[in-house]
Amino acid sequence: MSTPFYVSPQQAMADRAEYARKGIARGRSLVVLQYADGIVFVGENPSRALHKFSEIYDRIGFAAAGKYNEYENLRIGGVRYADLRGYTYDRDDVTARGLANVYAQTLGTIFSSAAEKPYEVELVVAEVGETPEGDQIYRLPHDGSIVDEHGSVAVGGNAEQISGFLDQRHRDGMSLAEALKLAVQALSRDTNGSEREIPAERLEVAVLDRTRPQKRKFKRIVGRQLARLLAADGASTEAESADGPEDSDEE
Repeated sequence: MSTPFYVSPQQAMADRAEYARKGIARGRSLVVLQYADGIVFVGENPSRALHKFSEIYDRIGFAAAGKYNEYENLRIGGVRYADLRGYTYDRDDVTARGLANVYAQTLGTIFSSAAEKPYEVELVVAEVGETPEGDQIYRLPHDGSIVDEHGSVAVGGNAEQISGFLDQRHRDGMSLAEALKLAVQALSRDTNGSEREIPAERLEVAVLDRTRPQKRKFKRIVGRQLARLLAADGASTEAESADGPEDSDEE
């Protein structure tokens, strides 16, 4: 009788983590940045139907890199959790921290289960506050840990290189146009250090805008409004585009 092949628990978990990291790295990077009036999500996405960014609740947004079917299941679960909690208790009881804890439990359980493969996803859950000091950004890697981020965060692809670039250049109080240009500049950098041009048609951009009079703060930036922001020199275009006809709320 042959002896069963033994793999130590430490090695098994390391192999699962490496598997998940490689799957996430194959996807395109995305970045989430704070700016003066909220939080902006920017990513390269040629698809107009398969979104990387979505609304979860009134002031909460969701971003994900990795396998679409896996993070879409997590997004739908998050929407259901938020709707149920808001209906059962109060809308103010739905928070990014609570949602991040739910996602952490789900990802952690899947990662540590030998019966199924780990999810090849990395999530960002963000909530816009009444002031910039009240903004919350949480990054959730494949293993279910929670990282409280400030200012900027990048996930997927060459996230480490992009994060270093953003850490050196991001500052508090940036206008939407400035934050968007910085995000595009960071995403345009390849792993070998060269830069490439990303046309506006390949960008997916959304914001959580604290200045919106509506209860729902999430909106997409597309078309002419996106082109104006990319071409803007300062904050003047931001005011002009704050709630233009190009905005698209996530349903």
